[in-house]
Amino acid sequence: MKIRHISIIANTIIELGMSGGNRIFIECAKRWADKGMTVDMFTSDVGEKLCKDNGLHRAEYVTWSLSKFKRLSAVVLYLMGTIRGCLTILTNLQPVSKTIVYSSSDFWPDSIPAFIAKLRNKNLKWVAAFYLFAPDPFSKVFPYRGRKFLIGFLYWLSQMPVYWLIRKYADMVFVTNEPDRVKFVDGRLTPDKVIAVRGGVDTRFSSLVPQSKKKKYDAVFIGRFHPQKGVLELIDIWKHVCDIKKDAKLAMIGIGDLEERMKEKIEEYDLVNRIDLLGFKDGFEKFKVFKESRVALYPSTLDHWSMAPVEAMSSGLPLVTFDIPTLKFLHPKGMIKTPCYDLETFAQGITKLLNDQKLYRETREDAIAWAAEWDWDKRASDLLSSMNCCDA
Repeated sequence: MKIRHISIIANTIIELGMSGGNRIFIECAKRWADKGMTVDMFTSDVGEKLCKDNGLHRAEYVTWSLSKFKRLSAVVLYLMGTIRGCLTILTNLQPVSKTIVYSSSDFWPDSIPAFIAKLRNKNLKWVAAFYLFAPDPFSKVFPYRGRKFLIGFLYWLSQMPVYWLIRKYADMVFVTNEPDRVKFVDGRLTPDKVIAVRGGVDTRFSSLVPQSKKKKYDAVFIGRFHPQKGVLELIDIWKHVCDIKKDAKLAMIGIGDLEERMKEKIEEYDLVNRIDLLGFKDGFEKFKVFKESRVALYPSTLDHWSMAPVEAMSSGLPLVTFDIPTLKFLHPKGMIKTPCYDLETFAQGITKLLNDQKLYRETREDAIAWAAEWDWDKRASDLLSSMNCCDA
């Protein structure tokens, strides 16, 4: 079917930070609207602001008020988002022909309303985003430890029914990588109905920000301050780097629950003058930091890939990362891969890039070339073509 209308459900946006899943739907929706599609956004008032701040103006917004409840706990907001999301979709979803309902994440506030919409109107097509499998709480590399264990366990537990619903009722699934893709393919969801999105970058944006003649930072990290992103491990890594290069300086772009713990650890290691926590940055400000840096870092502790390091690579930054299994399917260039999860070897990879000019130049050139393959225009067009072939 040729899609004319798409309703995007994004009720899990409770802050203005940008997750990878939000980036995917915002960048794609902007381009789909430019192609003449009608885009409806079902989200909170905070979600509406995030979307509009990032250029998604050509959409009709159906919102519920989150701002006045921001002081409530995350669990209460999660349940509220689920309930409000269901009520909003039941009362406002238009029975338009040739319609896609796209749940922007596997979290309940996004996926449960989409499931209800599918039950109510079996003629619409449900495209479900499922960008990260919750880590196994019984695994040795489980990132939620200590006080965070219960949160991680509940995350893993809550994802199970959503996984079942998507496999049974969704018409198409978006994942981020090939290993996750095979977990959905079965007799009902055929290989062409499970798409490894990978994400994208706006390759034009980097060229608008001039290169900094004097580099302020030896390395930069961008991502949520979350256990899955390895931000606490990165502080340990940077301590190793500073043992080798005393004046090394790191920029960390992002926000998240671990920020206070990170500050404590930075102070404990006496790295206050060696690590700058820059908060959330996007657009020109984000790329300005990239252009002031020499190397990008991606210390993810899960088998998962993100768009954030590709954005840095598009600005000419070679990458240092753990050799996570996902990379075997992406065939990447422009990076130094180190054994999982050897923090000292990761640090050595950073200093090797900083000190070896020939290696740095070659890796940098490969990073720019590889990032160019992730252009958002191409990615949005490919996903629209896939959805146009979406039949129940």
